Formats: sequence, C-alpha cells, structure tokens
Amino acid sequence: MTVAAASSTASQVYPGLVGFLVVAGMGLALYFLFRSLNKQLHKISPGAAASTQARPRARTGLAAHRAMRAQAAMRSKPGGPGSPDQPPDSTRP
Repeated sequence: MTVAAASSTASQVYPGLVGFLVVAGMGLALYFLFRSLNKQLHKISPGAAASTQARPRARTGLAAHRAMRAQAAMRSKPGGPGSPDQPPDSTRP
C-alpha cells in the first residue's frame, strides 16, 4: 500500500504568503503598540516617580481599622481631645 502524500518531498514546503502576512501583521501591531507606549510615557512628568516614593505607606489591616475606630470614638465624645469645648493638649506631639 502506498501513501499519496509520501510522493511529495517535505524539504520543499515554504511558509508562503500566509506566513508573511502573519509576521507582517505582528510587526505592524508592535509598531502601534510601541507608539502608544511612547505617548503614555511622555505624559508622565519626571518628578512624579520621586514624589510617590517619599510618602509613607498607609496602614492596613485589623490594627489600622481598630485605631481609626478608636480615633473616631474619641472625637465623638463630648469633652474628649479635639472637641470644640476642650483646648488642644499641648503635651502631645
């Protein structure tokens, strides 16, 4: 039994037009992608990255939540620190 595909040689197979169109399409997509990236990078001011690093990190987690709740409770108490009828404590930093 002979196979019809065995008569063609595998070394003569080329990508052809479809392969060229795929590679050219990827190149074109990359061109527009880098062009858009360049626009976005020019929108960023040079000093913006340095100013974000100087800020302290926000506290997160359960301890931060409890601290915020305690501060809110202290502010809501009449006569507590920060209330209008009480002068600010000068001993606190």
